[in-house]
Amino acid sequence: MSSTDAPEQASSTDEHDDHHPTPRQYVNIAVVLAVLTALEVSTYFLDFGVIAIPLLVILMVVKFLYVAGWFMHLKFDSRVFGRMMYTGLFLALGLYALAIIVILFDSATIA
Repeated sequence: MSSTDAPEQASSTDEHDDHHPTPRQYVNIAVVLAVLTALEVSTYFLDFGVIAIPLLVILMVVKFLYVAGWFMHLKFDSRVFGRMMYTGLFLALGLYALAIIVILFDSATIA
């Protein structure tokens, strides 16, 4: 190993560290997730009417994006990993929408 290799290794390590969140950013993200979770829990105690389910779905997607992007480091990894996670998210949302449609259709035929 020559003396010219050492600065290259240090610079690549510094570049890698620049892409990851700082502890302060992790705390900020945790606070945002706690507020979103409190809003989700409040839907149980407060009557949000017809917007309760869409609100919960939106909060679920936002929290998924925060957790997958920051805590699972998908924001900094290869796009292939992100595509796999987001594909799973869209498939889950599609399955949920299909289940809601079937339930609504079934309840309409019974009444």
